[in-house]
Amino acid sequence: MHQQLHDSILNKSARIGIVGLGYVGLPLASAFIDAGFRVLGFDVDQAKVDQLAAGNSYIKHITAETIAGWLAGSQFEATSELSRMGEADVLLICVPTPLSDSRDPDLAYVVGTARAIAASLRPGQLVVLESTTYPTTTRDVLLPVLADSGLEVGSDYFLAYSPEREDPGNPNYSAAGIPKVVGGIDEASGRLATALYEQAIVEVVPVASPEVAEACKILENTYRAVNIALVNELKTLFDRMEIDIWDVIDAAKTKPFGFQAFYPGPGLGGHCIPIDPFYLAWLARQQGMTTRFIELAGEINSKMPEYVISRLTEFFDDLGKSLQGSRVCLLGIAYKKDVDDPRESPSFVLIDLLQKRGVELTYNDPHVPVLPRMRHHDVPDLVSSELTPEFLAAQDCILIATDHSAYDYDEIVRHASLIVDTRNATRHVTEGREKIRKA
Repeated sequence: MHQQLHDSILNKSARIGIVGLGYVGLPLASAFIDAGFRVLGFDVDQAKVDQLAAGNSYIKHITAETIAGWLAGSQFEATSELSRMGEADVLLICVPTPLSDSRDPDLAYVVGTARAIAASLRPGQLVVLESTTYPTTTRDVLLPVLADSGLEVGSDYFLAYSPEREDPGNPNYSAAGIPKVVGGIDEASGRLATALYEQAIVEVVPVASPEVAEACKILENTYRAVNIALVNELKTLFDRMEIDIWDVIDAAKTKPFGFQAFYPGPGLGGHCIPIDPFYLAWLARQQGMTTRFIELAGEINSKMPEYVISRLTEFFDDLGKSLQGSRVCLLGIAYKKDVDDPRESPSFVLIDLLQKRGVELTYNDPHVPVLPRMRHHDVPDLVSSELTPEFLAAQDCILIATDHSAYDYDEIVRHASLIVDTRNATRHVTEGREKIRKA
């Protein structure tokens, strides 16, 4: 079984199945299609499947023209029929791994996918989990479910973990251009998974086990979360001292060694950085330990939206205005610059807080034309407002939450009466700086 699958990977006759066609799965499909493989995509969201079947895209950096080309070349098919998983030689799991309401890992999507795979698992298949998770998930959660198939891992079928590495909005890195860490449950599985990714990814980094690969992903994102928490906390201190944190960071990053620049903001967003530290903290509790440093970082970052609103209230007080009943336009819903991904965006927390304070809320985001439903937030029915001079002048405040490149900040400052900037987006504006406040 091993040799047959290995040969089919090398000659690219192996069919790649990707479970979860979101911000990770669809770019991964693109990488394998570009490398010459045929891809069968699975998603339980029938609306996504229908869009893809029609040659349309719901992710900005995967164009409709690209998907139409896949379909025309018979390189891609999307389906919601999980019973077809046996048609794929390789199954890559790219499903969500959110937190529960108590901030514990919620692996319901992973377990559900594993059960669907087990129902049709056949000899000669390779299964790889890509979803971000805590160390031991592949061995202790995924493997026991797949064992229900009656097949033996390492001889009948093969299992590995390879964490996704996406940087949405960064044109310098595609899914194929970022090195891939791979950890097999056994030696045979590791060799097959390594051979697979070597066909489509610029560099493959084999590691000793799935646990090492899982821990690698957690480390990468916790590293960022902790350092962002540091600058967020320093921002609150330096604001009180009337020192500009962005000026401080610009000065510090001139040091050519021992320092890497991280930047403050209104909170953390995206699927990984706000979530992974809590996965690690949960894992530590299972081991009878506490990760005080990591939990503190999560606490600091999660409080940043409240800090922004407190600063906004102070600015209104200075002007002799009340925040209640005021007109506030939130700029940016996506969690980071120049992407259309709203997952875990701090903008939704800002929306909740602003609504509780009775503001007349509007928003603009060129990448998010309609506010999406979010399960943990009371999202109003709003569409993106056009930033006309008349609209800007009618607002009591423009609150910059995401610094999209599409925004003309000179024009925004020219017509607005107050701008509260959480991203230092207005740093190059020269006229009207007396209207700008940072938070």
